[in-house]
Amino acid sequence: MASAIVRRPRRGGGEDGFTLVEMLVVITIIGLIMALVGPRVLNYLSESKAKTAQIQIESFSSALDLFYLDNGRYPTSNEGLTALVRRPPNAGGWNGPYLKSASVPADPWGRAYLYRAPGDREPYEIVSLGASGQPNGTGNDGVIKSANR
Repeated sequence: MASAIVRRPRRGGGEDGFTLVEMLVVITIIGLIMALVGPRVLNYLSESKAKTAQIQIESFSSALDLFYLDNGRYPTSNEGLTALVRRPPNAGGWNGPYLKSASVPADPWGRAYLYRAPGDREPYEIVSLGASGQPNGTGNDGVIKSANR
């Protein structure tokens, strides 16, 4: 014996869906979650860029040490970090390129690293100006210096 399915007509003739109040509640909940999670995610992104810059600077330092071993000197400020990928005119013992890439990469914020030789207290300095792009910034928003000897 087959049973028949009986459907009752809906009151008011409306269609299935969500009410405006339900939609506002969902949007409010999503907004609250984003307000709590968003700043943390942005902070992690900022910290990862600073760590990336520090790792790149350490890589440049290693390459500069190899340059020093081959040439008996570090590149001058005028030669810059480009001396690690292209032979400078007065580097007779150059045995590069000392970096894997064909050019010197930019810092994580898209700016060129600043190189100065001699540095204030070291044979050279490599600096990223960080997110702020200003020489007087601090932490993730400012100067990230080389960790050279």
